[in-house]
This record gives sequence, structure tokens and C-alpha cells, in this order.
Amino acid sequence: MNKKTIRDIEVKGKKVIVRVDFNVPRDKNTGEITNDNRIVQALPTITYLLDQGAEALVLFSHLGKVKTEEDKAKNNLESVAVRLSELLGKEVQFVNCTRGPILEEAVANAKDGTVILVQNTRYEAGESKNDPELGKYWASLGDVFVEDAFGSVHRAHASTAGIPQYLPSAAGFLVEKEINYIGKAISDPERPFVAILGGAKVSDKIAVIENLLTIADKVIVGGGMSYTFAVAQGQKVGNSLLEEDRVELAKSFIDKAAGKLILPVDSIISSEYGENGDIKVCDGDIPDGYMGLDIGPKTIALFTKELEGAKTVIWNGPMGVSEMDSFAKGTIAICEALASLEGANTIIGGGDSAAAVMKLGYTDKVSHISTGGGASLEYMEGKVLPGIAAIDDK
Repeated sequence: MNKKTIRDIEVKGKKVIVRVDFNVPRDKNTGEITNDNRIVQALPTITYLLDQGAEALVLFSHLGKVKTEEDKAKNNLESVAVRLSELLGKEVQFVNCTRGPILEEAVANAKDGTVILVQNTRYEAGESKNDPELGKYWASLGDVFVEDAFGSVHRAHASTAGIPQYLPSAAGFLVEKEINYIGKAISDPERPFVAILGGAKVSDKIAVIENLLTIADKVIVGGGMSYTFAVAQGQKVGNSLLEEDRVELAKSFIDKAAGKLILPVDSIISSEYGENGDIKVCDGDIPDGYMGLDIGPKTIALFTKELEGAKTVIWNGPMGVSEMDSFAKGTIAICEALASLEGANTIIGGGDSAAAVMKLGYTDKVSHISTGGGASLEYMEGKVLPGIAAIDDK
């Protein structure tokens, strides 16, 4: 990695602005945090900066989408400050605004390792537009900037790409870790390198498929997107998820893949979307009135065999509707296959696949679980990520 990290900068006696990713999932009814993994992942950087004698840390994060006053109330970061305080074992000062005298005074008076969490960056309309005035204003609050929100580095926002235009900058430990794992897998993988793609839509992952077909030894495709490939092969898919406008594209991928593309050979189908339908295994054509909701046992055996001996694996997207027990077997099988690979670098590319791995209890059995679904996907496409590009070079 040719970007500066927090090991390369002096923070003693300085006010450090840190962009973290505290966009955590919460209960729709109570607002309680249901998974604090993203807060936990920020702790090494926060603790290191405090140990190095930073005068104060000023933390910025977004939470959810903010378009209305109701959204503001729903996506208030105060509960995150409470949880961060518990995890750090020290008080975190929550500032319930994003600009103005209250924020400025809180930062000016901060000393002796004070940790401040600023209100949701998306309360500011200029955040998502990368308003230069906003980026400059936020930068004026500190002496140095640390980017540690990998889940947001694919967005050119004021808090990710704007602030570092005006301050010395470096990557935190989480961003460094993500770049080292995903970057190495894409640019210099130990082979055989197998990519696994799932999820609902081909259209979400067109560029990822194109890029991985050029660099991976095999690309395994499952999940809802596989039914578009099935139609491209001349199969019938009943009521399964299908992007008709992507069938020709799927055909072209199959042709270009020259045997690299590994597709399902059977499915678990149901007469209803849910666990109350007539559920059975289906080889070949899926009858009308049924939909495929998971890969079948023959496909599990095929995918498991194709993974044998792999030294680098990137996985993004579940193999079926894994939140329902009846359609989680394919995703569980991939988890088990990755857990059994000896000496392999196994990377879960964020999003739904990361959630499935954590829910199913395989967190400690893979090498790395990315904190950024969209960011990891764009990295896998080979794109330059604005928040990383903005960090100072070594």
C-alpha cells in the first residue's frame, strides 16, 4: 500500500479528525443497535491515536439516509456515542450538531485525549455533494485527518474526500487492513484464485464479473442472479428472479469465460416466496408456479469440489435466501467449504454475505470479513475509490 498510515504521522498534542463508519444496523421499532461490529472495528485506530498522545479525536460518521426531518430523528448518532463509550471504557462526548459555535467550542476546549462524536454528517445537505466549503469547514476543526471508514471510501463525500484536501491525511488500521486483503487478492493473488458471487441481480455485479473473469481462475455464481444465467443457457426458471434485459449479457459472459464460469446444476425451489410453500429439489427446468430460492445438493457438491485447493477466495453475495432456514443450506455449505481450506486467504466482501457469515457463526473461520459492501464491490471492479485516492501518498 503506497498510502500513508497512522504509523507514518505524528499525532502527539494534535486534534485528529477521524472519519469512521458507524452506519450500524438498528432495530426498526426501538432504534437499538443490533450489530456493533463497525464500531468494534474502529477501536484499534481510536485506541492507537489516544495512546500516541493525540490531544483530542473528533469522529465523523454518517448513519442511514437523511432526506427529511423524520430521517434526522431516526438516524441520530447519540446511541452510537453511548455504545462507543462502553466499548472504549471512557466517556465519549456527543455533539448534537454538525457545524456552528457549539461544535467549535467543544473541539477548542477538548484536551487530554477527549473523544468527540459529531452528529450524523448527512444532516448536512453538502455532505453527499462533496461541498468544498463544508469539507474546508470540517477540516478547520483539526490538525490532521485519518480515514478509517472503508464502507464509505467509494463515495466522494465532504467527510471522506473533502476534508483531506485541506489537511495532512493517513489511513487508519481498518482501511489499511481492507486494502491489504482485498487489494492483494485482486492485484497479486496466491493461486488458485476463486471468486464466488451471489445475491439477487446480475446488474449489480456486471463490472465485478467482467473484472474477475480476467483475473480469477474460476468464478462461481449462485443466488438469484444465477437464474438469468440459467435462461442464457436455454433453461426455464419458472417464477424465479430473472433480469430479462441481462440474458444476452449473461450469454456473452458464458462465452468469454472459456470454462472459468461455474454455474448451478440444481436448485431448491418453492411454490411460494417463504417457508410455507411446496419446497423440493429441482434438476434442470423449474416448473411454472415455482421459484428457485437456494442452490441444490448437486450444486453444493460441485461448488465444494471447485473450491478444493484454492489459495485465495473472495466471496460476495449469499447462495440463496439465507435468512430463511429452508434456503440457507447453500450459503452454509460455502461457509463450511471456506472454513476447511487450509492455508487459504478467504475474504468475505461485505454486505449480505458478511451478515450471513456472522449470523451462521463462521466469523473466526475466514481470514477477513470486509466492513464495506459497496466499497469492496467497487474495489473488486478495479475502480479507484475517492476516499482512498484522497489520502496522502507515502
